[in-house]
Amino acid sequence: MVVRVYIASSSGSLAVKKNQQAVVGFLEANRISFEEVDITMQEEQRLWMYQNIPAEKRPQKGNPLPPQIFNGADYCGDYEDFFQSKETNTVFSFLHLNSKPSVKDSES
Repeated sequence: MVVRVYIASSSGSLAVKKNQQAVVGFLEANRISFEEVDITMQEEQRLWMYQNIPAEKRPQKGNPLPPQIFNGADYCGDYEDFFQSKETNTVFSFLHLNSKPSVKDSES
């Protein structure tokens, strides 16, 4: 399964942009393979994302804000969930991944 980060490239919100950068930067820095999906450019992906966020994670008003994170069709969470997993050192579990990728080969 592929980790997908749903983002909005043309968001007017500075907070959304910072949150998206934080998630993407962390995944890149830790060499976690992922796919960025821009919901501002792909209407069908935006609708899929909205439909696959569990009801308890949807805001009472409006639409859920990016970034939203999935592993395949499994919902992992939003930025707040991701941040919490970073703080508790449980990111790989949060992303539904087995373990941290090995970087030993590049160190030797």
